[in-house]
Amino acid sequence: MRKIRIFEHISLDGVIQHENDDDFAYGGWSTPYRSPAGLQAVVEAYGTSFDLLLGRRTYDAWAGFWPKAGDSPIANGLNAATKYVATHRPDSLEWGPVGDLGADIIEGIRGLKSTDGPDLIVCGSSTLTSVLLGQGLVDEVVLITYPVLLGRGKRFFSDSADPRELALVSTKATPTGVLINSYRYVGSLQKT
Repeated sequence: MRKIRIFEHISLDGVIQHENDDDFAYGGWSTPYRSPAGLQAVVEAYGTSFDLLLGRRTYDAWAGFWPKAGDSPIANGLNAATKYVATHRPDSLEWGPVGDLGADIIEGIRGLKSTDGPDLIVCGSSTLTSVLLGQGLVDEVVLITYPVLLGRGKRFFSDSADPRELALVSTKATPTGVLINSYRYVGSLQKT
């Protein structure tokens, strides 16, 4: 059985938005904090073998970048991974190896998770992430937290998310103050 692991670059106040769209002025907010040590820590957290679960928007953005990114551990890993995409247009998926999750995305993910294979990593894909968390399909959340407050922007956890309990598995700090925190999914948060 595969694990589903969510990786998210996030500000201290929970913003995950990186694009300069929707009047969001801080698209490059994480760039000044990136370092070789941070990259190495992220590569180690991904592991040597993984596949990707991606929403269509993230898949399209990455398909335009990573195949041309050159030789690096992160680019090589992403390009080699099988990409499973939540899409209604599977015929237009070109960056491979690739497969779609079918018409019933949740059943497609459950079926994929029940197979043998490497961990399934989710990056970006905020709509898909919310669905996975809501369905209790996530095994681990890795938050790559930057020492910035953005005040506004798309947030990782929506106001409609059900309360969940997570247990800290590991933490690592980079020289630029970025924290890489890994959490294991425990279950629904119990009322006291």
